[in-house]
Amino acid sequence: MNARAETEHAGDGTRDHTANDTAGHAAAFERTIAADERIEPRDWMPDAYRATLVRQIAQHAHSEIIGMQPEADWITRAPSLRRKAILIAKVQDEAGHGLYLYGAAETLGTSRDELLDKLHAGRHKYSSIFNYPTLTWADVGAIGWLVDGAAITNQVPLCRCSYGPYARAMVRICKEESFHQRQGYELLHTLAHGTSAQRAMAQDAVDRWWWPSLMMFGPPDDASPRTEQSMAWRIKRHTNDELRQRFVDICVPQAEALGLTLPDPELRWNEERGHWDFGPVDWAEFRAVLAGEGPCNEERVSRRRRAHAEGAWVREAASAYAAKHPRGGAAPHVPTAPTVGAGAS
Repeated sequence: MNARAETEHAGDGTRDHTANDTAGHAAAFERTIAADERIEPRDWMPDAYRATLVRQIAQHAHSEIIGMQPEADWITRAPSLRRKAILIAKVQDEAGHGLYLYGAAETLGTSRDELLDKLHAGRHKYSSIFNYPTLTWADVGAIGWLVDGAAITNQVPLCRCSYGPYARAMVRICKEESFHQRQGYELLHTLAHGTSAQRAMAQDAVDRWWWPSLMMFGPPDDASPRTEQSMAWRIKRHTNDELRQRFVDICVPQAEALGLTLPDPELRWNEERGHWDFGPVDWAEFRAVLAGEGPCNEERVSRRRRAHAEGAWVREAASAYAAKHPRGGAAPHVPTAPTVGAGAS
């Protein structure tokens, strides 16, 4: 009997929830995980499993909408109509990713408003990389190639996450992130093969975004206390260091194809390991940015709060419309949509 069948049996009123019931639910949960099957919202799950998912999915959702900001700054300054259209579509995609993920988090019994309140109050974190500024147009390319590339490396395994709604949301998100990565690579390729000034701009962007991209995988394994349990629950499939190494191995030949240099003098092929060795990440910088001391932390959250407040009338209008036009006899839920000022993964 899996976790779902066990839960349904317990809910038929034939027996009380006793310690034995809880033990039975836990055993069913463990069997479902061991069989590599999905846990669904109606299934019994340990409180710690639920809390871990809420924390991870919320952080992911926050990163999507905060991540809209760095690139949105360049929409009005894109060098052509084609580039502008691509960038608008990309930023819009990131807002959609946030909606998918907030929806997945809500299936765990939390609310979107509660999660956004915690983000605005500084009680929830988002990816540290979005606290760096986009100084030139080439940064849009570097974010696409490196930041979205790191996101794909990190997120593709989540399509096999043990929690059904999260895994299903990641399927579409990863497809769109793949497009984002390719457009960034194409943009950088164009600059790298343009004038000497354009090439220098592309190299400068890669120099500034390389190390923060490596930080996106989180602290090293020996400093990541949650990794072991998350892997045991099959929320994560690979450790932070495994994914970081995979990202480096992917990027080195791509950088060579671009004709750009990765800013790491210790980067060299290790024949014995079959991987690229790379230099130490500045974890002191990572912790400082995560603690709110990055160059754009305050700006990102302030802008997000302002956008949320300015969008209140839209939410009120949508709620009024939903109340007047209920579907199936009940007013549908009106999502708290990310608004401009939010920003990409």
